[in-house]
Amino acid sequence: MTAELAFPLAALCGYLAGSIPFGLLLIRAAGLGDIRSIGSGNIGATNVLRTGRKDLAFATLLLDSLKAGLVALAFGMVAGREVGFVAGAFAFVGHCYPIWLGFKGGKGVATYAGLLPFVSLPGFYVAAPIWLGLFALTRISSLAALTAAALVPPGAWLLGERNMFIIGGLALLSLFVFWTHRTNLGRLLKGEEPKFGTKKTADPNA
Repeated sequence: MTAELAFPLAALCGYLAGSIPFGLLLIRAAGLGDIRSIGSGNIGATNVLRTGRKDLAFATLLLDSLKAGLVALAFGMVAGREVGFVAGAFAFVGHCYPIWLGFKGGKGVATYAGLLPFVSLPGFYVAAPIWLGLFALTRISSLAALTAAALVPPGAWLLGERNMFIIGGLALLSLFVFWTHRTNLGRLLKGEEPKFGTKKTADPNA
């Protein structure tokens, strides 16, 4: 497969895979209505959890994570690591702006996290403990997500990632996470971002 064909094909397939709204589909299949009418209206795992169905929230988290990682793995095996990264990155874009839902999707954290083990293990080794540690300490998922996203590109480089195409791509995805979390960031700066588990409605991060 030539590069001229591989990169656009990877982008298209990645975007379409990322656009699959697993949270919406699982909630409908369970007979719980439209996830977009619940809580914050987001299709990600955090909002699915607000239905009280932890099993569906976990399934949404897993599927939203794997849809980027698996397309990255498939294209990486066929056409190389950089092409695989493009497929996974566009799955992230598809999750945030799914064509099937009028380009209104999730915030991409689960999809970004699921991509990392398949395209850059150093990036995953940075993101996972930072997100888990900060979330455990603060119970503010947006703070954990934004901090992890900011540290992934430089942290991956410090841990040995030397492919500058991957480093640059991770930096762009991290900036994208800040964009999808711009309202959360505003509340964080004002000290108004609610903690997970409070009765206030918070924007989800998946």
